[in-house]
This record gives sequence, C-alpha cells and structure tokens, in this order.
Amino acid sequence: MSQNWTPPSAAGGSAPIPNYLVPSIVAILCCWPLAIPAIIFATQVNSNVAAGNIPAAQEASAKAKKFMKLAFIIGSIWYVLVIIFYVFVFGIALLSNAH
Repeated sequence: MSQNWTPPSAAGGSAPIPNYLVPSIVAILCCWPLAIPAIIFATQVNSNVAAGNIPAAQEASAKAKKFMKLAFIIGSIWYVLVIIFYVFVFGIALLSNAH
C-alpha cells in the first residue's frame, strides 16, 4: 500500500512527513470509528507542513498512523470472528438437520 508524502518544507531540507491519507481512507472498510480520526489527522499533516509547523505535522502523522493501524487490526480481528461465528452457526445447523 502506498503512502502519500508531503513535500519537504521550504524552511529546510528535512525529510518528508507521511500523511497516511490513502490507507486511512481504506481503513474505513475495516473499522470506520477508528478510521475517521485517522483521516482527520492525516488531513492535518499537509496544512501543518504548509504553515511551517513541523512538530504539529509530525504529531498528526503519528496519530494518523496509530488510528489507521488500530482500524486495520481491530477490523481484521472482527472479520475473523464473524467468519468463525458463521462457520460455527452453519455447522450446528447442518449437524442438526443431518439426523
């Protein structure tokens, strides 16, 4: 998965700060309550860099990454549990109809 990168600030040649916007948007499919804050923080990165507030941009980037990862992890766990539940329920239904 590719990440969006902000351009380096005009004040210095510092490394670009990832904004994680695209993976945060994709994370909506996994766990939207955590993906929404990830998107909000991801959109703050570019504006903070443009304003020259690099520490705030780095903090927003870190928060976007944290919420995006949590959305993917919790969403993945949720989907696995749902699949296990359906397999269990349909397995019980098939066993009860077999007799």
